[in-house]
Amino acid sequence: MNTTQTNEITRNGVNVTKLAGTILAIEQQPELAQFKFRAKNQWDTGGHNVATVDTFHGTCQEMEHKKPFVMHADEPAVLLGEDNGANPVEFVLAGLSGCMTTTLAYHAAGRGLDIESIESQYEGDIDLHGLLDLDPNIRSGYREIRVKFKVKGDPDEQTIQELVRMSPIYDTLANPVKIKIEVEKI
Repeated sequence: MNTTQTNEITRNGVNVTKLAGTILAIEQQPELAQFKFRAKNQWDTGGHNVATVDTFHGTCQEMEHKKPFVMHADEPAVLLGEDNGANPVEFVLAGLSGCMTTTLAYHAAGRGLDIESIESQYEGDIDLHGLLDLDPNIRSGYREIRVKFKVKGDPDEQTIQELVRMSPIYDTLANPVKIKIEVEKI
């Protein structure tokens, strides 16, 4: 546990004092908890496209990141791409990894549990029969994702299992979510 000069408590790199203040503010003004995250995408060629994340809505206001985040997506050569970026299904695994890890660190800190290190591995199975529309009985997305955590610190295995499942990306993947698609032909 670390303390800053203003007697703020930091645990696992998380300012627990500010976390408690955020929770209190949301309890007092529930609409502060409503966020909208956004991404824009521009196709380049083949499997290569570029996503940009720069603005979001949170705490009842429009906000901007310090700088736009630009992510190149492509396919490896074996999938007819130029390998100029991770492929989109790898981005899903990376998003899941970041979210589960952050969720674990934040919730452990909030519970007063110290963590020295977190490592994790992600692997998922996709059958191209679904994507290529060769078999209508095979889905095009992941059939299963396997996650393995190695955690050094206070939380026991049951607590770690509980905390990582609180991840918003875990929840999004584990439960159906509505996706509304609007198309404008130009």
